[in-house]
Amino acid sequence: MTRNAPQDDIDESRIQVGKPKGWAAGIPGVATSLVRGVEQMGTGRTIRTLRLLNQREGFDCPGCAWPEPQQADGGHRHVAEFCENGAKAVAEEATKRRVGRDFFAKHTIEELRGKTDYWLGQQGRITEPFVLRDGATHYEPISWDGAFDLIAGEMKALEDPNEAIFYTSGRTSNEAAFAYQLMVRSFGTNNLPDCSNMCHESSGAALTETTSARAR
Repeated sequence: MTRNAPQDDIDESRIQVGKPKGWAAGIPGVATSLVRGVEQMGTGRTIRTLRLLNQREGFDCPGCAWPEPQQADGGHRHVAEFCENGAKAVAEEATKRRVGRDFFAKHTIEELRGKTDYWLGQQGRITEPFVLRDGATHYEPISWDGAFDLIAGEMKALEDPNEAIFYTSGRTSNEAAFAYQLMVRSFGTNNLPDCSNMCHESSGAALTETTSARAR
């Protein structure tokens, strides 16, 4: 039985760091993964989905780069070939919770900006395109044709295709990312940074400064 999305946000100022545990996996981790999965996906979908996570006949974890099995043992995979955080990431992706028009009519942009990432991620997946009009305080629903027309109008209004920057998430499938980059390059630009550029260029630059400073 799935559980409804939380209404109240967490208070991050009250989070306490406890004593580190002596384990990072095992039965407790699997049990927690199952609980979090059932809350969002239900029992049947949780079993079907986690059974395929990081398996040869399934799909890779969307939350991290799970290591490939050693070839010395024939590439054997365990039944629970995932960590607790990976299971939670899958639960958010495959959740049965839905965010529709009523949600955005209820919550203003200013209110949503004050919510934690955890609370926002727990609400569910949107059911249709939404748009924020100039001067509006709420997201409003827009048809798919309307969304495509809006995007096309902005792209056509550019003086040069290189004025546009396109982005794709690391959770996008290889097939979808390939089709997307074809569209971008057909538009006339190579401004297509992936999540590695957007997420790790900043951390890489900071790491270089940190290691250089320590070396001095």
